[in-house]
Amino acid sequence: MNDHPDAPAVRQLRLVVEAEDYEAALTFYRDVLGLPEEAAYSSGDGARVAILDAGRATLEIANPAQKKMIDDVEVGRQVAPKLRVAFEVADSRETTARLVSAGADEVAPPTLTPWQSLNARLDAPGGLHITVFQELATPEEREQLDGFGTS
Repeated sequence: MNDHPDAPAVRQLRLVVEAEDYEAALTFYRDVLGLPEEAAYSSGDGARVAILDAGRATLEIANPAQKKMIDDVEVGRQVAPKLRVAFEVADSRETTARLVSAGADEVAPPTLTPWQSLNARLDAPGGLHITVFQELATPEEREQLDGFGTS
């Protein structure tokens, strides 16, 4: 139940990823990508989890045509599975180089998109297909582009 009538029904989006190589995935996302550790838990039977702070969360719902268009723009071919995780970063080129050095496979280098962001695609630990993106325009500037208003 909400504490306040105006409080949002959902307060947090938490994406749970099962990683066969827990230590490698934790090092990659916490230490290399830079997601601060919020909490970590373990039990005597070897179960371990770390909760990493990824900043503001959104859930992006795309129809198949949009998913295809994004793959075409960012990669030039269809590569993304049904689930792709995107991280906004300050510098796409530097972050991509750092993540590749830490073991990610570059699928596509940082690419300028029609919506004025610099997006790179990687296959990362934990079996995730990820985008790192750098916003180059303000939301107000982006709203002026064809097809980028709100519904």
